[in-house]
Amino acid sequence: MTAPEPTTDLDPEDAKLITLARSARGRTGAAEGAAVRDTDGRTYLAATVTLPSLRLSALQAAVAAAVSSGVSGLEAAAIVSAGDAVEEGGLAAVHDLTPSAPVFLAGPDGAVRTTA
Repeated sequence: MTAPEPTTDLDPEDAKLITLARSARGRTGAAEGAAVRDTDGRTYLAATVTLPSLRLSALQAAVAAAVSSGVSGLEAAAIVSAGDAVEEGGLAAVHDLTPSAPVFLAGPDGAVRTTA
C-alpha cells in the first residue's frame, strides 16, 4: 500500500505552505513544522523549538519570525504534525494578527486533516 498523496484541492499557494511546513519538520526532525504567508505573499517557516530556556510550537515560531520581519497581517498558515489538532498557542498567535486567517493542519504525509 502506498502513502496517501498530499491534498491537491487546495489553492496552490496554500499547498505551498504545507510543502514548506513539511520541509521544516523534515529538515530538523522536529515534532512539528509550520509556515505562514503574509499579506504581501512572503512566507516564513519554522519547526518546533525545544530548548531548556525556550519552548515554542512550530506555529508560534513561524508567527514570531514573520512578526520580527515587520509583518502586520497573515493570509494563511499551515502546520504539519502527527497531532490531531492545532495547538491553541499557535492558533492564537495567527489570529492575533488576522482573526480570519485559515490554519491548515496536515499530517506528516501532507494530507490536510482540518482547517481552523
